[in-house]
Amino acid sequence: MPRRATKIVATLGPASSEPALLEQMIRAGVNVVRLNFSHGTSQDHIDRAALVREAAKRVGREVGIIADLQGPKIRVGKFAKGRVLLEPGQKFVLDAARTELGDVQAVGLDYKALPREVKVGDVLLLNDGLIVIAVDAVRGEAIHTTVKLGGELSNNKGINKQGGGLSAPALTAKDMDDIRTAVALQADYVAVSFPKSATDMEMARQLCNVAAAEHGHRPGLIAKIERAEAIPKLLEILLASDGIMVARGDLAVEVGNALVPGLQKRMIRLARDHDKVVITATQMMESMITNPVPTRAEVSDVANAVLDGTDAVMLSAETATGRYPLETVIEMAKICHAAEGHEDFKLEADFTGKTFKRIDQSIAMGALFTAHHLGAKAIVAMTDSGATALWMSRHLIQVPIYALTAKVTTQRKMTLYRNVRPLFIGTSADRDTALAEAEIYLKTRGIVQSGDIYAITCGEPMGAPGGTNMLKICQVS
Repeated sequence: MPRRATKIVATLGPASSEPALLEQMIRAGVNVVRLNFSHGTSQDHIDRAALVREAAKRVGREVGIIADLQGPKIRVGKFAKGRVLLEPGQKFVLDAARTELGDVQAVGLDYKALPREVKVGDVLLLNDGLIVIAVDAVRGEAIHTTVKLGGELSNNKGINKQGGGLSAPALTAKDMDDIRTAVALQADYVAVSFPKSATDMEMARQLCNVAAAEHGHRPGLIAKIERAEAIPKLLEILLASDGIMVARGDLAVEVGNALVPGLQKRMIRLARDHDKVVITATQMMESMITNPVPTRAEVSDVANAVLDGTDAVMLSAETATGRYPLETVIEMAKICHAAEGHEDFKLEADFTGKTFKRIDQSIAMGALFTAHHLGAKAIVAMTDSGATALWMSRHLIQVPIYALTAKVTTQRKMTLYRNVRPLFIGTSADRDTALAEAEIYLKTRGIVQSGDIYAITCGEPMGAPGGTNMLKICQVS
């Protein structure tokens, strides 16, 4: 399999939970698996996490796990016949007080506060914007509307308010329980749905820290940017997180489809500038849910995300419930690899006008600059926390980065970093011995061979987090 810098996140579901198939998907290029906490029980997620770890072990490669929280349920209730067909111009009522099953005239609401958060003239979008209704009146718990854009509406479909403005908290009681489950199953990242401010992410961080006291594990936090309110506060949300997800589905419904490509580019650039990871998600290979090949538009979409500098591209229903989960991964890996061949590398420009106040960050930047100009075969970061590899991965460079760590939790977290291949190595506490062991390890794996030049960074004393203070340029004998 050709070397690929961009990582692939695949959602696990009924279509991809068979052990042999999951193993094939990992071999085909899956770097990180997403567990969607909107579906299934806590035990289901624990079992699937174990399935991922076992499959990765058989392949001989660590795979990261993202636990994706459900977030607030802003949805319609259920219908007597499971679905209704709404026609343009007809009247339709969303009734928070309704207890009976819905029909073509009215339906109940999961989100009981909705009647107090809308007013006459507001536009509501149902089922990812496929159905559009306008608010005519609010009487008590009932929202009276006129259908502007009709279609089939089925049970529990989502509701968005055009332009945003719904006050539902990002973390529900279910999410709080799910954070404990995520930490218990050693998820490498927790994705928080619908955050509106840094406060939402700080609360999630506190809940993770409480759970960590029991389970001895702290996941990274990914903020899913999918609310209109999140855009003005993007930087504060980013700084309170370890990364962001460009969640284009709900975001597009709230701000409009036309604004999303520009926002995607801005988010990817902002994340890279602030040393955070970024995942681009939603409908990337949507047609492959039912077709064995992607559309040309989907190919361009994935390629453009890669050229924008995203760390990872994500598959949702394509691998969770689609007919071709393995084929989708194979196609996505091909697209990423091909797009990376057309990247515009501007390493010197990245450093222009920048200052580095930390020794370890300066060493990381020095390794990139030197390896680039020497035409090195590899950049090697011996890292305890993964920070050195993260800094290196924020800059586009053709030289592959290998992160050697003695901590499996660090190895798994780095599976999301662009152009970083995390490897586990237990090395000596003596610097010179550790460097010699690292070179043997690289040669054994075929990463370097006689005559190759590589750059290696480490810290002295060895194993101290944030202690990278040495850069060495080596030529293999």
